[in-house]
Amino acid sequence: MSKMDLASGYLFKGLGKEQLKRISEHTGEIEVKPGHEICREGESAASIFLLCRGAVELITSVNDHIELPVSIMREPGAMFGSSALIEPHVYTLTAKCQSSGSILHIDRLGLQNIMSGDDHCGSVIMKNLAAYFLARLKETRQELKIHFKTLLRSFRA
Repeated sequence: MSKMDLASGYLFKGLGKEQLKRISEHTGEIEVKPGHEICREGESAASIFLLCRGAVELITSVNDHIELPVSIMREPGAMFGSSALIEPHVYTLTAKCQSSGSILHIDRLGLQNIMSGDDHCGSVIMKNLAAYFLARLKETRQELKIHFKTLLRSFRA
């Protein structure tokens, strides 16, 4: 996946070639191996990430000793670390590589400068981000309903 394949990421759908080219100037590709930690929950978020190849597991910490897997991303173009665009710019999940691959990292400050100078670009990115978070909220509610129903069944048994 090249830097110009940014359009495969949900965040950049609807942007023009020139806008994608400007964003690509603030990216870099890194090779990763299994077990490599890309970002950690609670740390300052300096980049957004786009999966080029491989697999990345997203994990949340329940406490100091328990981590809960949230999802595994395998599709090229999958994005994570988008909380970098929202204050206080802190990662809300840990991302660990599950297989060898490569990841495109997008510099938060560079992207924010582009968004500030190009209202259309900023609007499209934030609209896409809002749609993504709404979909994640709906998914989380469905999961919560399933767990709640399971819990109710166990109390009634």
